[in-house]
Parts: sequence; C-alpha cells; structure tokens
Amino acid sequence: MQTLPVRLVPGDDLRNTLEALARNKALGAAFVIQGIGSLNGANLRYAGINQPALLDCDLEILTLAGSLGPDGAHLHMSVSDSAGRVYGGHVSAGCIVRTTAEILLVSLDNFRFSREFDSGTGFPELSIYAQP
Repeated sequence: MQTLPVRLVPGDDLRNTLEALARNKALGAAFVIQGIGSLNGANLRYAGINQPALLDCDLEILTLAGSLGPDGAHLHMSVSDSAGRVYGGHVSAGCIVRTTAEILLVSLDNFRFSREFDSGTGFPELSIYAQP
C-alpha cells in the first residue's frame, strides 16, 4: 500500500483530474481517503436521481472519499455553501476547483479495480481482482 498526496489547482475538474491521474500513474486500485478544498460549483448526483444537480456557487469541500481504477472513479463528497448549508452526493464531472483541493490517495499494489455492469443494480459496479 502506498500513499499519494495530491493537490489540484484552480480550474481543475475534480473528477476528471483524479481519473486522469489514476490512468497516468497506472493506479490499478486506489482509494480517496479524504479531500478538502474549495469549488466554484459542483455537480452532485443525489440518491435515487439519475441526473446530477448543479450547485452554482462557491463551496467548501468538507469530505471526499471513493475508489479509483483504470475504468474510472466512484466518488462521494459533502460540500457547504456560504450560509453553511451542507449538500452531499455522487461526484460528477463539473466540480471545478476554486483555490485548492488537497487529497490523499492510497494505492493498493496487489489489486486491480474494474467497473463491470451488474444486472442486479443496473450500474457498472466495482469488481476487485488480486494481482500477483
């Protein structure tokens, strides 16, 4: 297991940048342990809803967690607005870093994550493979 601290800069798309990082660094299986920072807005998909909701305001990232692999990411985040209201859900593309995003990743050396369609859920779900 290896830790990888990451800082995203203003203008980075949180999800797209983390997925690109996983591909570029050949992370076969990784977890986002935590993330904090700020966003210019966020696209979060709430439970049971198919389309993300746009939060078009400055936001603070309170928590960020999820899994990363070559087939993509599964990320959840909670954010707060200037009034302290908290929103949370599945991270979609379009969460743009405002000042910084400080993220801690953990790479699992002997595993590979894949996203494979699960007929029971109707979604691509995590499949875990041991690597020698």
